[in-house]
Amino acid sequence: MGTRLSVVIPAYNEASRIGRTLDRICGYMNGRDSLYDVIVVDDGSDDHTVRIVRDFMGRYPAISLLQNGVNRGKGYSVRRGILHSGGSYVLVSDADLSTPIEEIDRLYKALEDGYDIAIGSRALLESVILEEQPWYRQLMGKTFNKFVQGIAVKGISDTQCGFKLFKGDAARAIFSRQRIDRFAFDVEALYLAKRMGFSIREVPVVWINSPDSKVRIFRDSLQMLNDLVKIRSYHYRPKRARNPLYRPKSV
Repeated sequence: MGTRLSVVIPAYNEASRIGRTLDRICGYMNGRDSLYDVIVVDDGSDDHTVRIVRDFMGRYPAISLLQNGVNRGKGYSVRRGILHSGGSYVLVSDADLSTPIEEIDRLYKALEDGYDIAIGSRALLESVILEEQPWYRQLMGKTFNKFVQGIAVKGISDTQCGFKLFKGDAARAIFSRQRIDRFAFDVEALYLAKRMGFSIREVPVVWINSPDSKVRIFRDSLQMLNDLVKIRSYHYRPKRARNPLYRPKSV
């Protein structure tokens, strides 16, 4: 029987929290008696992230480790993990677990209702924000989303929440075409998903801000805006591109 869920975790210098995250995910999944695996993609960490993950691999056989060797970017790491996955479902989760693993049940419900992709959203009224981001990061996120709406993906209020569940075949089809290596990869993946005919549902989740964000306000904001323009140029083609998995549906 194939793996039901593959959890992909991109990690860069996460020694202070990757252990707690792996413990919580594996403990939760083992408690559900579910088939799963956890793929940690180390993005060239220069701390003890790799050693800690290897220690946990001895405790939890479901964990595997991919190493980029050098820092290639979060988008590259997620893409590598997804294309390595074999699950019928694929969850992408940030290493800080800002959205608790228990919230996956809300995302599963959306897929059971017929959607191909369910994304955690902090922007919906039903979402519960237990710890807010600083005002300047909130402003950066809202400004970035305005550009996202205008340039790439309309109708999605939060493209950047690091908790997304895909049907496995959809995830691998999308990320086989995805090219952005840095933080705007989420936008590109959702842009591709829409053009390929996959249905997307935003789902309210519990979210807790992590003070150790890897996003640098000025440098990464400029890079992300530049990447938005690249998305359109990378994937310019008629709508409903020839995709063997595409199936029209109204949801």
